[in-house]
Amino acid sequence: MNNPKVSIIMPVYKVEEYVGAAIESVLAQSFCDFEFLIVDDGSPDGSGAICDEYAARDGRIKVYHKENGGAPSARNYAMDRACGKYYYFMDSDDYAEPEMLADMVALAEENEAQLVVAGFFIDTYYSDDKFRRDTMNCGDAVFKDAASFRNAAHTFFDKNLLYTPWNKLWLRSYIEERGLRFPQTFWDDFPFVLSVIRDAESVVVTSKAYYHFIRKRAESETAAYRPEMYEKREEEHGWMQELYAHWGVDTPESREFLARRYIERFIGCLENLTNKSCTLSKKEVKEKIKEMLASPRVDEALSFARPRSRMMKLMLLPVRRKNVWLTYREAKTISFVKSRNTRVFAALKAGR
Repeated sequence: MNNPKVSIIMPVYKVEEYVGAAIESVLAQSFCDFEFLIVDDGSPDGSGAICDEYAARDGRIKVYHKENGGAPSARNYAMDRACGKYYYFMDSDDYAEPEMLADMVALAEENEAQLVVAGFFIDTYYSDDKFRRDTMNCGDAVFKDAASFRNAAHTFFDKNLLYTPWNKLWLRSYIEERGLRFPQTFWDDFPFVLSVIRDAESVVVTSKAYYHFIRKRAESETAAYRPEMYEKREEEHGWMQELYAHWGVDTPESREFLARRYIERFIGCLENLTNKSCTLSKKEVKEKIKEMLASPRVDEALSFARPRSRMMKLMLLPVRRKNVWLTYREAKTISFVKSRNTRVFAALKAGR
């Protein structure tokens, strides 16, 4: 295993109920030429011990135990020790279909790709054994030059294919030549992906979906209240604007996509303020909403965005009118549905 084809990297923290299934899905891959680097990021539960048990049974698994530093530090720790031609990043509370690595490696080798992007599933559980499954994918595409990929990228962003690390196979030499690593911040996935695609020239997209992103844990990052969410989303929008400026892409399609992306996430930031875990008072929440509605970016986004559903058009009405009270009530309603009926919330989000 000194020269495995793929280095699979998985950070582990407080996932003892899920990590076994994640590991099993890797070991069930039809493609066997890999090393599996698992980093126990100071997990206080039995996650690390479970990983050690699997490592004792399969020599391809290497488990590292380190002090808690967050998922980005764990991934970077493993990247510094990886030997494969390709990177694949796995999350420890998800799982993958058996043909994932075989198909993605074949595409990478056939097209000499720096990056292979696949579809994925979002499995939103609303009980222990019942869930809604949404498939995120686009048509097959092979890009041999930067310009063609850049002009089509808004389509892949729209399907959420260019945000996360786990639906991709990455050419390790491309990443190492540029010294790219996950930044030490929450939601570290997105800036890392942006740093990779910034100058990518050879990209393959497959319509097949393999990875199952599980929305189940109440304590997961995607469900938590984030005091700094609005500021982070504003920062992300700046990154997207800078990326498209760097690419030299300024088309009606890209402008509309960037505006719609911004305003959809703006609605999410409003809901975050009325999350049951929010520590702000009602007065403070309304003041924050008033401040957010006054942002010039909101007006700019509203002028270009073309919402794709009647629901989203209705949700934007209070925002267009700068009505703090109606916006607050709308955010409260979204929070109520999100916390009380996961199934309905997932359906509404998918149909936005």
